[in-house]
Amino acid sequence: MRNKIIAVLAFAALMFTACDDTTDNVGISLTNSLDNLQISTDTFMVSTRSIAADSVLSRNTLGYLGKIRDPETGGYITGNFMTQFHIQENYQFPDADKMVNKEDGMIVADSCEIRLYYDKFYGDSLAPMKLTAYEMSRPMSEANTYYSNFDPIENGYVGTNGLQADKVYTLTDQQISEKTRWDKNYTNHIKIKLNQPYTDKNGKRYKNYGTYILNQYYQHPEYFKNSMTFTQHVVPGFYFKHVSGLGSMAYIFRTQLNIYFRFANKDSTYTGTASFSGTEEVLQTSTMVNDRKTINELVSDKNNTYLKSPAGIFTEITIPVEEICKGHEKDSINAAKIHLKRINNEVNSKFALDIPKTLLLIQKDSLYTFFEHKRVADYKTSFLATYDRANNGYTFNNIGSVIKAMARNKATGKQSENWNKLVVIPVTTSYYTFNQTQILTNVVHDMSLSGTKLFGGSNKQTLSVIYSHFK
Repeated sequence: MRNKIIAVLAFAALMFTACDDTTDNVGISLTNSLDNLQISTDTFMVSTRSIAADSVLSRNTLGYLGKIRDPETGGYITGNFMTQFHIQENYQFPDADKMVNKEDGMIVADSCEIRLYYDKFYGDSLAPMKLTAYEMSRPMSEANTYYSNFDPIENGYVGTNGLQADKVYTLTDQQISEKTRWDKNYTNHIKIKLNQPYTDKNGKRYKNYGTYILNQYYQHPEYFKNSMTFTQHVVPGFYFKHVSGLGSMAYIFRTQLNIYFRFANKDSTYTGTASFSGTEEVLQTSTMVNDRKTINELVSDKNNTYLKSPAGIFTEITIPVEEICKGHEKDSINAAKIHLKRINNEVNSKFALDIPKTLLLIQKDSLYTFFEHKRVADYKTSFLATYDRANNGYTFNNIGSVIKAMARNKATGKQSENWNKLVVIPVTTSYYTFNQTQILTNVVHDMSLSGTKLFGGSNKQTLSVIYSHFK
């Protein structure tokens, strides 16, 4: 049994090079040298601090809509979002001569609406809220990078003469019967009617927005070839902005544009529905507004650190690389573990924000490029940890490889100002299952409402390191 343990430790030792990145012990044969492996441990204090996130890359499939007040910090968080609409390739309406509703030779839609579907939300479902749906005057580009502080209105993507529709709502729609709301086939949604007269960018007037789309099809069927042509020529997208109200935030998983019309087939008349949805195939962005005064107050707390999403606060960790490597120049780092312990919420409220479930640990210099380049955790320079209720915190079990990379950059003079700094970020992840094995496919910023306080600041965290070397 002892030989098996030593063999495992020896193998592990060879998986990590020494702090000075030498390869002196790589060629040593394990056959006759197992008993020459010496293990040592040490513990170091690491400093942490909160840093304001300012903004994060907004590439989530959910749209966030509403305004809430964090019961723990008193800070306000507002969510708005933009979506484009996906269309099936070479989409077709019924032939023009089969359409029933016509006025002055123009084909007319019976009605038009947008539905914002959600299955999750934060806050009080009976809180009265108001939003405005703005038609985009031009599409946002898939080629550009949009952060959570990007406002389409301020940046000129919403014209003053475009369609605007206001909606007062509660997340529990009391105009719908309780029986219907509890039906398994019913999905909660906010319905925005677009039945007012509509004038397009060329000054042509239509009975409603659906009528505009129908006539675009019959005049220019090539515009309905795919989602790109549809977005460029017909519907650039819609921006949904919170206007007033406090107490709820809806997590919109699908936005659907519906057009209702009638058409004849043989001797019968039918009601048709054309639906175009905001999906992963088209661009969606969320604009999140945090109470900067509250954020700055939390960041200035020297006794603890914080994690707040969306786009709120990260925790920065400074690794004492030189201290870790001192006296261990010929040692290998077998493991380096750090545990970030939570401080329980002291505010008793049923609306307390959720605890972040997954954290990403990356080098500070990669704070933006990691997400812009769509990277995933490689457990070499980027790591994931999930909340452990038993230990009330997050454990990054082996960050030895990134410490080695820091030491190498220091030794070669390639270090930046942030060469020994790591950042902890709330994220959400996606996995693909292959042969019963989960493969990490996506890591994005957590845009949901979450937050927690961590031991840190003046209360330094500990980093445990295991070294090994051959005698």
